[in-house]
Amino acid sequence: MKKFNSLRSIPAYLPIANIDTDMIIPKQFLKTIKRTGLGKSLFFDMRYDDNGNEIKDFTLNREPYNKSKILLAGKNFGCGSSREHAPWSLLDFGITCVISSSYADIFYNNCFKNGILPIILEENKIKELSEYSKRKEEIAIDLEKETIIFGNNEIKFEIDAFK
Repeated sequence: MKKFNSLRSIPAYLPIANIDTDMIIPKQFLKTIKRTGLGKSLFFDMRYDDNGNEIKDFTLNREPYNKSKILLAGKNFGCGSSREHAPWSLLDFGITCVISSSYADIFYNNCFKNGILPIILEENKIKELSEYSKRKEEIAIDLEKETIIFGNNEIKFEIDAFK
């Protein structure tokens, strides 16, 4: 996995609580042990209609969010079963950082193992960052300083040094 010290991106905002691993990648896409090619299956049931056509209103199907490296997510992100395919699909789509107020423990640890930075912030801070998403403005993440920079503002976060 490609590691990073800093990251800049327009964040994609997905304000849905309790997104479980089945929603991140449905079971029909779990037949592979390859970590590549899963990005097209990310949030499949939310991104595509019954005929396999993109749902235009879904955040990750719209410019510029379809190229976002940062996902602002609702609380309890990654709950449900412990499928490692969930972080694989996020990473294959291009998302290398997820920001949520809480995560399922197994998903949280799987993110670190697979090259995704899961940041925990208070919900009001995520809402503040979502304004930059709506305006299609980049935010920056400085992992060494454990800081998110947006406009003239900064938010500190903590990451276990052993992760």
